[in-house]
Amino acid sequence: MITVHGIHKTYGSKTVLRGVDASFPPRQLTALIGPNGAGKTTLLMMIARLMEPTAGEVRIEGRGVAGIAIGDYARRVATLRQSPDFNLRLRVEELVAFGRFPYSRGVLTGEDQRIIDEAIAFLSLQALRHAYLDELSGGQRQMAFLAMTIAQQTDCLLLDEPLNNLDIKHAVQIMRALRRLCDEQGRTVILVVHDINFAASYCDHFVAMKVGAVHCAGSVDEVITEARLGELYGLDFEITHSPRGRLCNYFNPLERDAK
Repeated sequence: MITVHGIHKTYGSKTVLRGVDASFPPRQLTALIGPNGAGKTTLLMMIARLMEPTAGEVRIEGRGVAGIAIGDYARRVATLRQSPDFNLRLRVEELVAFGRFPYSRGVLTGEDQRIIDEAIAFLSLQALRHAYLDELSGGQRQMAFLAMTIAQQTDCLLLDEPLNNLDIKHAVQIMRALRRLCDEQGRTVILVVHDINFAASYCDHFVAMKVGAVHCAGSVDEVITEARLGELYGLDFEITHSPRGRLCNYFNPLERDAK
């Protein structure tokens, strides 16, 4: 399990995170939700060890991550940042091979190649494996980067807004893939997501943040309620239930909320 304890982050006189305590259950899909500026990405980057907290600690299985060698951590936690940008002209399979760097250091073995092939097949990217990234749509590129992250073969994946700028079909494909990673492979996935309906339909656990602090946390039943979402986003929510899951309607807010 990944936990964070008393996390603070400041930039000069600006406080971005204030005393954040949170737990991220193993083998579950956890959504970091909340309005812009809540500190979601900052917290994710601290778990990824791409940013240092001003105070507090991130732990994995009870051990402070600061005491884990970077190479060892890269074999336990993989991170996909928002809008990743590679300036190199790469084919899809070459990009996915980067996920094996913590193990192969660039010299691929037969085992590495098997894992690369499995990651490409997992996301049904076989037809695109020889295509160049700059020839793909935004959704296809995002799937390729996700395949690279999967190929890293870590217990935990951290994803910063993986649905950003995707059409609904590619967004569904990615959320289904993340769900399968948890259910079929026992991976732990933590993602920052703004589409509350995707989160409500696919995620097990929620950490809701507002103004640099945890607003609430828990299961879908505990967090995805009209009252809690209304407090979190400052909007009127109507939640309906069907065999397909919850639908959070925040369109056409009541007059009192529209002012």
